[in-house]
Amino acid sequence: MGHVGKIATNVLLAFLALLVGRYLVIDMPFTGDTLLQATYYALGALIVELVFRVERAPWRFVSASDHLRLFRSAVLTAAAFMVITRLVHPGIDGGLRTVAGAALIQGTFLSALRVIRRSLHERQLLDSVLRLGPASMHPALPRLLIVGSAAEAEAFLRAPAGLGERYTPIGVVSPQDRETGDELRGVCVLGAIADFDRVLARLRDSGLPPSAILFLTDSAMSTFGAERLGRLKAEGVRLLRRHGVVEMGASADGGAMLREISLEELLSRPPVRLDPEPIRALVWGRRVVVTGAGGSIGSELCRQIAASGCAHLTMVDASEYNLFHIDREIAERHPLLPRREILCDVRDAARVERVFAEQKPDIVFHAAALKHVTLVENHPCEGVRTNVLGTRNVAVAAKACGAAHLALISTDKAVAPTSIMGAAKRVAEAVARQYGGGGDMRVSIVRFGNVLGSAGSVVPIFQSQIARGGPITLTDANVERYFMTIPEAVQLVLRAVALSMIASDGDEDGVLTLEMGEPVKIIDLAKRMIELQGLVPERDIEIKITGLRPGEKLTETLVDVNEVARAKAPGIMEAVRMSPAPPIADARLETLDALAEAGDEAGIREELFALVESLRQTGPSKVVKIRAS
Repeated sequence: MGHVGKIATNVLLAFLALLVGRYLVIDMPFTGDTLLQATYYALGALIVELVFRVERAPWRFVSASDHLRLFRSAVLTAAAFMVITRLVHPGIDGGLRTVAGAALIQGTFLSALRVIRRSLHERQLLDSVLRLGPASMHPALPRLLIVGSAAEAEAFLRAPAGLGERYTPIGVVSPQDRETGDELRGVCVLGAIADFDRVLARLRDSGLPPSAILFLTDSAMSTFGAERLGRLKAEGVRLLRRHGVVEMGASADGGAMLREISLEELLSRPPVRLDPEPIRALVWGRRVVVTGAGGSIGSELCRQIAASGCAHLTMVDASEYNLFHIDREIAERHPLLPRREILCDVRDAARVERVFAEQKPDIVFHAAALKHVTLVENHPCEGVRTNVLGTRNVAVAAKACGAAHLALISTDKAVAPTSIMGAAKRVAEAVARQYGGGGDMRVSIVRFGNVLGSAGSVVPIFQSQIARGGPITLTDANVERYFMTIPEAVQLVLRAVALSMIASDGDEDGVLTLEMGEPVKIIDLAKRMIELQGLVPERDIEIKITGLRPGEKLTETLVDVNEVARAKAPGIMEAVRMSPAPPIADARLETLDALAEAGDEAGIREELFALVESLRQTGPSKVVKIRAS
């Protein structure tokens, strides 16, 4: 129904409301002024509608606030009627009882029409009127059990597109025991999370085991242990959650609000939630270049930057395969976004300079790097050429083209490095500042721990080993690492750059890192992964210790001996140097370049670690460890 039709309906209902109020409620006789009174009352309704425009709200999405506004309109209609009759035709208002009755009936009419319209739209009219028990089941749809508070569940069920008409909700499990027995839009709260097993047994006894379980919040999911979640998965129950803001913005199907929970989300600690507004403000309307755009971190950077409304996105990668896939994905999700994919190796200084001069980025995210510890240990020359010299090429090109900001993706392995990869990233941090700083361009260094699900992560390795029936191979039972998910890592990068953009011009940024809590033992991670498959560690899947590999450490730290940690923002810490970093002479980088070109692996190791030691020079200070607040 169009706006004009709605307004006409409203006016007609006001006309009828006065008549009904006069004869049925007040029981007043019909006189010659009756039609005139009803006409004036309808005129009052028209005036109220034109002023307050109540009919703009779609009837099929009517809510409690809409009903209150309708009754407000009825009261204002009655007031307008009183004013009109006093000014135009005194003495025919019919009295206060008539007007009050008409207002009540008009509001009831308006509200009832919308309730009926929405019920028809959601196909619930007959079911709501005739059903006496719990919500009816659709036999063709999988059954959904919702885990979350009653308020969260009601808000989810209220949204017409929430279920996408693909699930039938059979109940809610709430963190609060006092909410048990409540009914939310025909769906009952069956019990508390603490009694989940009992609730599940009761559903199975009644022949209604859930086909899927929806976790509305991270806290609701965190109360379930890996063993219980693994048992549910082994029984064929799907574990679901709602899409995040970035995912919904990037999704071509806006109505697909539910997705499978990834293994990485089940393994990690409760994620750190960062304010998305500074990230949007950072990227909105700016030209952005992402190097290493096809990698696990680079591709997620592209997704979140594209969803945040950048003016232009340039994706740079040396891998044809990876670049093709991320370009196709961005094209499908954001067909109107101006973008460019460029096949380029950051080790080629001339090529990098031409690309940046053509694209003229405002912000550069440098994610291109060789990250696998063992591979870089076996190929140190390639690690230095990409991680150190490639960073210099990007920093020089970004500064030359007038970029406002350069963000380098680093790693906790750069702290007190024992591997070639970690040492190369530590030198790259200094190179980015030295060759990119000192002018109008700010430089941010973002350092974080292991990323669950990234290329080279233990998670896909353990997954394939479990799929083969074991054993899971582990270097040492005492190895522990900081962990974060890929979306978390990328949010940190974007947030760090946003913080640096608003920092004082005279302040040098420290190294930004996520407040990641306590490190996780890899053996515990392996056991949780086994349990998440519904198996028992050591009984179904063996865990085999193989010994530490070259360059590998038992533990990692996020702050070095010549740095001190301080809070930067909620969820973010900053590692600040105690004294200015010594400059790296151009000749030393040229020496690295010459050694790499010559394939002198022993010379590369010696020169690289000599550079690291000069960068880590400090007084008798102790390592500052970051603790969760």
